Amino acid sequence: MKIGIIGTGGIATSAHIPNYVKAGMDVVAVMNRTRANGERVARQFGIPNLYETVEEMLSRENLDAVSICTPNALHKEQVLLALEAGCHALCEKPPGISENEAIEMVEAAKRAGKTLHYGFHYRHREDTVLLKRMIDAGELGDIYAATALALRRRGIPGWGVFTNKELQGGGALLDIGVHMLDLALHLMGYPKPREVVGHVGQYLGNRPGVGLLGEWDASSLTVEDTARAMVTFENGASSLLLDVSYMANIEEKDTMRVECRGTKSGASLFPLTLHTEKFGALFDERPAYLTEHDPYERQIRLFLEACGEEPNYRQAEEAVILHHIIDRIYQ
Repeated sequence: MKIGIIGTGGIATSAHIPNYVKAGMDVVAVMNRTRANGERVARQFGIPNLYETVEEMLSRENLDAVSICTPNALHKEQVLLALEAGCHALCEKPPGISENEAIEMVEAAKRAGKTLHYGFHYRHREDTVLLKRMIDAGELGDIYAATALALRRRGIPGWGVFTNKELQGGGALLDIGVHMLDLALHLMGYPKPREVVGHVGQYLGNRPGVGLLGEWDASSLTVEDTARAMVTFENGASSLLLDVSYMANIEEKDTMRVECRGTKSGASLFPLTLHTEKFGALFDERPAYLTEHDPYERQIRLFLEACGEEPNYRQAEEAVILHHIIDRIYQ
């Protein structure tokens, strides 16, 4: 397959391009609006063709698939262009910046008859894959509640456009919170939400302070540093609790965690732990050994496999549910 890369930032160079190459694909073109950045990446990976616009790359190259690794506000436009050009698309998270954008993208994928996947790499960790298998096998019973945490003590990125609402669409919720929200919903089987109660705000990020991920400009922060929510579902699951922050007064440097409570057992990530009752006693069980796999490698491999099959729009349809919840939280 001939692959094109849209955007040449860190996620493209550390995850997408190396794993396409590892899978034996031919990465033939990269696109970046800043030519110097595109030239650097093209030289680094020996990619023959460089473009400064998506339209030019898609019109001049006979591509089978593209990876979209650009700021959030550009995702929808670039996904639509790729699908209309007859390419399968793997778009980094979040899918877009609104439910309407997610709807437009899944409709475009269905019109084009092409695969559309999103870059939620936490789904592809070995411990997550194992837990999902356990849930699908009934090990937890019926999941009636979940908790998703994405917290950093002082973790506004000091690089890129993470503090720019115009380009990102949001802050902590759309950057790190969306990973754990998607993962919790994925483990629960992506039930349809019934009610969302949410809150976002700026509490610490709009004033100077210690930066554990580099220094950010507090005066130019236009996104939330905190988001919290409770979601109930049509299938009767009682609730999903979401707690997200770039800037939290907590003990740990950062916490990414999902907990699921079922009628037979509970489970938590990370690390994977099963909480259960046996023989009149309570047990916390962890796997003694898990093979280490690069989740990005698995993500790319599954995307490529899907490109060779009948289009499955499940991920694109799940993105609509995900963004429905996120929109309600922001509202």
